[in-house]
Amino acid sequence: MAKPVVAVVGRPNVGKSTLFNKLIGKRLSIVKDTPGVTRDRILAPCEWRGRTFLMVDTGGIEPHSDDIILSQMRRQAQLAIEQADVIVLVTDLQAGVTANDADVAVMLQKSGKPVVLCVNKCDRIGAPPAEFYEFYNLGLGDPIGVSSLHGTGTGDLLDAVFEYFPPEDEEEDEGDIVKVAVIGKPNAGKSSLINKLAGEERSIVSDIAGTTRDAIDTEITTPQGKFLLIDTAGLRRRSRVDDAIEKYSILRAEMAVERADVCVILIDGTEGFTEQDSKVAGIAHEKGKACIIAVNKWDAVEKNDKTMSLTRKKLENDFSFMAYAPFIFISAKTGQRLDRLLELITYVNGQNATRVSTGALNDVLAQATARVQPPTDRGRRLKIYYVTQPSTRPPTFVFFVNRADLFHFSYQRYLENQLRETFGFEGTPIRFIIRERGDNSGK
Repeated sequence: MAKPVVAVVGRPNVGKSTLFNKLIGKRLSIVKDTPGVTRDRILAPCEWRGRTFLMVDTGGIEPHSDDIILSQMRRQAQLAIEQADVIVLVTDLQAGVTANDADVAVMLQKSGKPVVLCVNKCDRIGAPPAEFYEFYNLGLGDPIGVSSLHGTGTGDLLDAVFEYFPPEDEEEDEGDIVKVAVIGKPNAGKSSLINKLAGEERSIVSDIAGTTRDAIDTEITTPQGKFLLIDTAGLRRRSRVDDAIEKYSILRAEMAVERADVCVILIDGTEGFTEQDSKVAGIAHEKGKACIIAVNKWDAVEKNDKTMSLTRKKLENDFSFMAYAPFIFISAKTGQRLDRLLELITYVNGQNATRVSTGALNDVLAQATARVQPPTDRGRRLKIYYVTQPSTRPPTFVFFVNRADLFHFSYQRYLENQLRETFGFEGTPIRFIIRERGDNSGK
């Protein structure tokens, strides 16, 4: 099911990042009393009243000169509005209602999206001061007083946001459609691939890197199944991301990964592996998505009978952090191996959703620990009592042990390899959770 998206917008230095950090429960956004400190998009899950949603900190505005502050604000806010289900407009009690606040409020009203008006920096306990009521003039309903510094009022704010979420049983349900995000650096051929699979010119295709700015959904039905293809803007190096549109292109790509079941990481075969490819793959890996590494433009590569095997070996080394991901060499231009790509998408999606019984898991665990003894430290040996799988997407395993500090990374990697060898899990990351059970008796 698609998670609701909540965007936090507002002019600089009203405390958006402080509020964002308070709501998600961790210090993720950089906070400083200087406008424009938050340079990159920030996207994080948040939970309230048993519902998980995505919170977006839109960041401060970075004007290059004073005369474009309003235009930059309008562009950044508009892009946030397009993606969000609910908007939180953050204002500053101490500064009062400004012209910029009013301008954004008008834009939000025209959008038709639900808006929650947050008046930040209400740091004093008790009845709000007279200035608080000035914010009714924005025409966005009852303002909610919050102190992002102390956390007061944040519960009321989240309650107001929660009221705009659809009931869980009414959220989007795609059934057996596999959602596929096509991600990669600019000009790798993402839009060409989508168009070839869809059989139509759905996305704008150009040799100019960065043509696609929005995530575009295309639903297709093939002999391999039904797929929802999500085209995304190419991910650039952050040092090159200078304006709000490019920043939100990165945000949309990350949100597309969040929505997807499978991520196709597209590499330009004529250029080979780059640092950007590693970063793009890292986004999908960290979010636990099933992954396929597709080398595009293979028709344009000069090759002999050894080129593919040599390229595969090099890429296996480059992508050693996600050794589970299969490789495929394709051409979006000619359609080479695209049928095989769709089969592979279906396969890794099933692997990502694989669930193994507790009995079968513990049989493998017993065999693995008998073959290679758990590590010891100063006379104490790691004991693994049992393992269970509480969730899928990605497959997640909880190990109950006597001492978590003895469960070294190398032994975790060994057990992961044993699980993969027995149950497959091709194309999907695996997560381990270590739980201690207070046993102080064993050696």
